[in-house]
Amino acid sequence: MKLAISSLWARRARLLLLVVAVVGSGVMASQLSQADVGLQLLENSIATMLALAVLIAILGPVSGGHFNPVVTAADWWLGRASGRRVSFRDGGAYMVVQMAGGIAGAILANLMFALPAVSWSQRERSALHLWLGEVVATAGLVLTIFALVRAGRAALVSAAVGAYIGAAYWFTSSTSFANPAVTVGRAFTDSFAGIAPASVPGFVAAQVIGAIVGIGLVAALYPARAASR
Repeated sequence: MKLAISSLWARRARLLLLVVAVVGSGVMASQLSQADVGLQLLENSIATMLALAVLIAILGPVSGGHFNPVVTAADWWLGRASGRRVSFRDGGAYMVVQMAGGIAGAILANLMFALPAVSWSQRERSALHLWLGEVVATAGLVLTIFALVRAGRAALVSAAVGAYIGAAYWFTSSTSFANPAVTVGRAFTDSFAGIAPASVPGFVAAQVIGAIVGIGLVAALYPARAASR
């Protein structure tokens, strides 16, 4: 039980710190580069990719890969063959903690920059091309993680995921949220990194579809590894 509790806290801490990095760097970027949106995105993406890689490296051994609800779901599905999948009870607990961590991270970032603790985002992100971008971003994330694990190269996950998300900021129209818990958290900040609450369901739905696509790609490209996880 002690290990389980520490693992849950690690999951919450990772999401909290990740959203702090995403939102905080977005606020800082908008303050430092007010007239240049491209530079703001560059600053935001660099901080996010580096923070993500570090958080996976230092908290991964405690919390595993469960800091993203779609990754948790993918791990449950892909672990069926080996019997090492997450239980429904644990998976549900992970997702609750992930959502709480995402919201807490946005609130903390707001407070660090003297913004209201909760300021609902006004940034609308509802369009078919943005949802398609989220499908691509999430599918690529799931493929990156589980391809490396099945190939026996799990040690590269932290660097690879950080690099992938940093790149996907730029090659996807949605700027690659790729995480329902982060998406929900970003609705709590009316800043550069925010997303209007009304836009959240569309993004989350696209992320679920992306996870399904990613799972299919992993199963198709790494079928021989499925039973050995």
